[in-house]
Amino acid sequence: MRAICMAFLNVWMLWCCAAAFGAGETAAKGVVFDDANGNGVRDEGEVGIAGVRVSNGREVVVTNEAGRYEVPVGDDTIVFVIKPRGWMTPVDALNLPRFYYIHKPNGSPKLRYPGVAPTGPLPKSIDFPLTKHDEPERFSVVVLADTQTRTLTDVDYLEHDVIEEIVGAGTNAAFGIALGDIVYDFLEVFDPVNEAVAHIGVPFYNVHGNHDTNQDTAEDRTSDETFERVYGPTHYSFDYGPVHFVVLDDVHWYWHEEKNEGRYHDRLTDVQLEFVRNDLALVPKGQLVVVCMHIPIHKVAGRGPLFAMLAERPHTVSFSGHSHIQRHMFLDEEDGWPGDEPHHHVNFGTACGCWWHGDKDEVGIPHATMSDGTPNGWWTVTFDGTDYSVVFKAARRPADYQMNVFAPEEVAAGDAARTEILANVFAGSARSIVEMRVGDGKWVKMKRAYRDDPSIAALGYAGKSTHIWQATLPSGLPPGTHLIEVRTTDMFGHTYTGRRLIRVTKNAPDS
Repeated sequence: MRAICMAFLNVWMLWCCAAAFGAGETAAKGVVFDDANGNGVRDEGEVGIAGVRVSNGREVVVTNEAGRYEVPVGDDTIVFVIKPRGWMTPVDALNLPRFYYIHKPNGSPKLRYPGVAPTGPLPKSIDFPLTKHDEPERFSVVVLADTQTRTLTDVDYLEHDVIEEIVGAGTNAAFGIALGDIVYDFLEVFDPVNEAVAHIGVPFYNVHGNHDTNQDTAEDRTSDETFERVYGPTHYSFDYGPVHFVVLDDVHWYWHEEKNEGRYHDRLTDVQLEFVRNDLALVPKGQLVVVCMHIPIHKVAGRGPLFAMLAERPHTVSFSGHSHIQRHMFLDEEDGWPGDEPHHHVNFGTACGCWWHGDKDEVGIPHATMSDGTPNGWWTVTFDGTDYSVVFKAARRPADYQMNVFAPEEVAAGDAARTEILANVFAGSARSIVEMRVGDGKWVKMKRAYRDDPSIAALGYAGKSTHIWQATLPSGLPPGTHLIEVRTTDMFGHTYTGRRLIRVTKNAPDS
């Protein structure tokens, strides 16, 4: 009876999909198989794998006992396998996962930057090779937000400021995620960026950003043709270890008639939402789901249905870039989140910082500090079952460089109790504990404030920071030089300390 029901369900899904894909709709068929020798071709004796999910970007089907699947396609469809735990898809020479087949019989339209060449008739069998892969409960992922390279000079900055450091540290990451704006409008830079990132030595999954778009088209449907040629689908999912990752494209391109130019806004399409619905229907409720996108989710059109799906699950988190600041958001009812507990959204500070701008240091790399005072850098996310933790690494700085402490150089003894001390804790959040002491004095809690970073304000381009804490010096400090220490413990239990010396004078300091 179960087999009959499953057969009926698959026929019903195929019938329903015909209308969705319109003219040219047909069925793609193939096998997901155990590529025992790793050559990417199904050789004699290599068996199919049952229970693997395959999608056309909307529907999700499951392979049968022989590893076979069938899914509808139109004349502009990407069919992809949803990588299961314990298996790996092929990666190319640049460590880009190749888990998909693009079906564009006539190719992409003619655009400034080339898209997909004509793929011709649908193959009789689209087979997906998988190789067995050990995936433990605990693993780490390296995250790059907005590498945003406009020129080869920017690629040089990325290489020398970020990539070389990750390579030198010998990352133990299982894979990487690039959260969009891989380039800065000039799509020919995709290739040199990929060549640089490949040296990290792990597979890299990529998110579509607004600056990764074909901007000489009038519609969203053809705005990601070059991205598809280079990276594949703009929305997809995969499992690694106990975690399910969902990648979405929340950049929607449109033509502004009055301005006679292309623009974008943040939006999740109905197709993507249906994909997520079908995808999560096959993911156990107790599994951690990580949603990756470019634009922060808290104001994206279409987030309501996504929130409703995620709120049904006990373990979710979402990641984004785009804003060129760092912030942890805990989304609640005011943001449209319907769950009982807030949803954690991490808006990662960027690899390019403030678009590779700023004064250059002694080796010719711009300081690139973001408007909230966060240095440019990269991130490591560690997963362990349904738990996760996030660690920030400032580019070419010590690992424990996690804050800047601000205080005047000197203060009169009588003014100490009115003297404000600030700490910008780069990866801090509303759930961080931040304390200060002077010398061997008592630790006192600092108060979180939404304000400018003083050093960035002095440069004239400051933006409000969500991770600044303030306190005043204790009264009764004697004249002399005193050590201020600021200690923070973040929501994951990581503790860091920052320090600054201050002189206390008998009289008011010279003007």
